[in-house]
This record gives sequence, C-alpha cells and structure tokens, in this order.
Amino acid sequence: MQNLRLTIVQSDIIWHSASDNIAMIESLISGLDGGSDLILLPEMFSTGFTMKTEKFAEEMDGKTVSAMMSWSRELDVHTAGSIIVKENGKFFNRVVVTSPDGAACVYDKRHLFRMGGEDKKYSGGNKNLTVNIKGWRVRPFICYDLRFPVWSRNTPDGYDLAFYCANWPAVRQHHWDTLLRARAIENQCYVAGINRTGIDGSGIEYNGGSCVIGFRGEELYSAGGGPSVHTVEIQYETLIEYRKEFPAWMDADDFRITL
Repeated sequence: MQNLRLTIVQSDIIWHSASDNIAMIESLISGLDGGSDLILLPEMFSTGFTMKTEKFAEEMDGKTVSAMMSWSRELDVHTAGSIIVKENGKFFNRVVVTSPDGAACVYDKRHLFRMGGEDKKYSGGNKNLTVNIKGWRVRPFICYDLRFPVWSRNTPDGYDLAFYCANWPAVRQHHWDTLLRARAIENQCYVAGINRTGIDGSGIEYNGGSCVIGFRGEELYSAGGGPSVHTVEIQYETLIEYRKEFPAWMDADDFRITL
C-alpha cells in the first residue's frame, strides 16, 4: 500500500462571504497539481461558524461544492471540508469529500455545539462515513465530535485516518491539542485536525493548531497559529506493523450506539 499525502489548509475565514473564501482557497492550493492525495479544509470554510443558516446555506449543487469538484478534478486530488447545506427543508453542518472522478460523499456533524446554539439551527447526522482514498480508509468528523470518543471509536474494519474539520476557539486550545492525541492513541490510527485562524464576525478568536498526529500519539506536523498550507506524507506499512505488534484493539469492548 502506498503512503498518503495530506495537505492541511489552515486559513482565516472571510466572514459570511463564500465567493471570497472560495477564491482565497483556490489561490492557496493552486500549486498542488499532482502533489497531494487529500486536501483538508476547516469547518464551514466558506462562511465561518455561523447560525445564519437561512441566508448562507447552499444546495449540494451550489457554488462551494462545484468549486470543490473543480479543484479535485484539476489538481487530481480528493478535497474535504465542512459547509452549510440545505436539504429537504433541513440544515446540516456537512463534510463534503470530492474526488477526481467527479464523485462526492458526505458526513453530517453528529454532535451539535449547543453552547453556540448549533443544535437549534442544524439537524444532526446519524451515521459515520468511511471513504476509500488510494486504499486508505478515511473517516471524517467535525469539531465538537472530537469530545465524544464513542462516536470516534475505531474497529478492525473501521479506518486508518480520522480527520476533524474545526472552528475550535483559542480559549479551549489545550482541549484540542489533548483530545486529538487521545483519539489517535486509543484508535491506533493517524489523526489530522484542521482548524482556522483569525477572529470571526461574532468576535471569537481562533489560534489554529492544525496538526497531524501519528498512531502512537506523536506529533508529525503542527501548523502553529498563523495561516499555512502544508503537505504531510503518512506511512501505511508502519501503521499496520504497529497494530500487529501492539494489538490493543483485540481487547476492546463490544458496544452498539443507540441513536
């Protein structure tokens, strides 16, 4: 199995301006042609973390998904990030994963951030998603999902890489750093966290801290606090060898999630 190249895009987000954010992301990733397998963008990368669903939600055939499709096709890469989607009269905080062949798959955020009123504006998802990217099993999550280890729980037929798209405030940065490592260690997988920078339109400050964590909990990359675009290559064979050498998953408790 070949290694996987992840491009972590840590950016500020222009408040409530999808067109400007699409143009900004496009300029940041334009040089990646053939140099990455998966581009990872923050939560609500086209609008910022907003509760104005009626004004800023898009359909799946809207301009943001169309832009992601274009990036994947032109750069020969999978692209993933969270946006606001309206579907069947409901609003979702949704990770969209687009592929070079024009396909798209989605994951709707399960755990809605009640302290910000997200649970009153959005509908929660009820199923996980696993995407096959060059033989790697990749599972998306969104921000507040990080606090709930049962939902992130890996199984032998589960995933090799988990990623968390986020707008995680600076005031709780230590939680972000700690929980990303915990999810990698307990699930014996790679974990990528993709956070934004800057101050949003409601005055909340974000300090980045996007990173890639190895299956032993070691930091493979950290973006620090400013805007950045960086590609990290993760190794498949070393992950499989580690799972064989230290098969903690074999002693895990069986469980069933009740939704």
